[in-house]
Amino acid sequence: MIIDERMVTYINSLDTGHTPFLENLERTAKQTKVPIIRREMQSFLKVFLKMKQPKRILEVGTAVGFSAVFMAQYGEPDAEITTIENYEKRIPIARENFEKSGFADHITLIPGDAAEVLKTLDGPYDFIFMDAAKGQYIHFLPEVLRLLDEKGVLITDNVLQDGDVIESRFAVERRNRTIHKRMREYLFELTHNEGLLTSVVPLGDGIAITMKSHEKREETT
Repeated sequence: MIIDERMVTYINSLDTGHTPFLENLERTAKQTKVPIIRREMQSFLKVFLKMKQPKRILEVGTAVGFSAVFMAQYGEPDAEITTIENYEKRIPIARENFEKSGFADHITLIPGDAAEVLKTLDGPYDFIFMDAAKGQYIHFLPEVLRLLDEKGVLITDNVLQDGDVIESRFAVERRNRTIHKRMREYLFELTHNEGLLTSVVPLGDGIAITMKSHEKREETT
């Protein structure tokens, strides 16, 4: 938890809810311990979709399809969503959820390793949502940026790792040190690459909002 739990509970209490299908899908995902975007992230995404109105959306990390259905529900009626998933057991579940939601014609699920699938795609995408294996973000980035429209937005979820990202690598459990190192590298690249403009926001488990920048940065002394 990167912000006070009571504050998160209060913010989420203001949420007006979603469609019955999404509410049920969220409940089922939680019961089966499948990670999906948190309530506060859902609220943000709902507003973002209305503001940006993306027509071509790419999602890296489908899980059971909650966020893809969410974006189809609250995005533009003619938006096309492409989503990538590597975990074989979740792929048929996601496809079934797309059919049940009524958005199957707007969502294309591509099974496979995102590192390979991304190379086969043609951009540009107005919006790319990255919510997959955290340790792979840094490896996905070159292809993701190739696919991102010049005025597109990349949103990366779970970048603060429940606060672990600020800790020394020695304070992090040994099994999580590689992910910790790679996430810090990823955030450094997003914020220090002269071709990008990024804001890291402590929303949910932390998100990074990134756009391509065409302005040369001034040297700081």
